[in-house]
Amino acid sequence: MTQAMVLVGGAGSRLRPRVRNLPKALAPVAERPFLTHLFDMLIDQGVEEVVLATGRLAHLIEGEYGASYRSLSIRYSQETEPLGTGGAVKHALPLMAREPFLLLNGDSIAPFDLARMLYLQGREDAGLVLTVCRQADVARFGAVLTDGPNVLELTEKGRAGPGLINCGVYLVAEGCAARLLSMGERFSFEQDVMTPWVRQHSAPFVESPGPFIDIGVPEDYDRAGAVLAELMTNMSR
Repeated sequence: MTQAMVLVGGAGSRLRPRVRNLPKALAPVAERPFLTHLFDMLIDQGVEEVVLATGRLAHLIEGEYGASYRSLSIRYSQETEPLGTGGAVKHALPLMAREPFLLLNGDSIAPFDLARMLYLQGREDAGLVLTVCRQADVARFGAVLTDGPNVLELTEKGRAGPGLINCGVYLVAEGCAARLLSMGERFSFEQDVMTPWVRQHSAPFVESPGPFIDIGVPEDYDRAGAVLAELMTNMSR
């Protein structure tokens, strides 16, 4: 059984002009909470258990799903104060019974291939496997630079032009999990763990065919329904 952890504790301040009094994960997209679409993708990939790393308005998420959704068993790790993405993962690690586990951002969706990620992790004995996606303009997200089959560098946001971006879908295994446990209480997974990890270790990647959507800003949230419709069409082919 593959476990997944989903980060749903973000404040979502940029999205509040569109979605008030709800965490980003429950923002309605195509008449359902955004997180429900993500859960459906996890189930399609064979995930049976998910741990939700919650923060602000956590009670609303737990009230929406309780202990299960379809075949998916759900547990919760609630932070009482903001810990950053890395701190949230570290706080939830005691609920992860086995490694490797899937780690996802709860405000973005892209098609991913869990079987391929598991294969690459086992073949390389890799502590971290990333999913990347090709975009026409990487300026908002920062670019992923690759060297053959591995991620070489993660660049800062701002550089315009086409390229690969980080989709926020990772397979975390023993070495990277140990790095998380060695960190302090509050830190960023992306900046304090993932960025130095890919510089120091082999970090294989799988390229997603897309589309990719991140609902963190109002303009992308407004088009999320159309992107999800495209995604579902592509997956049914």
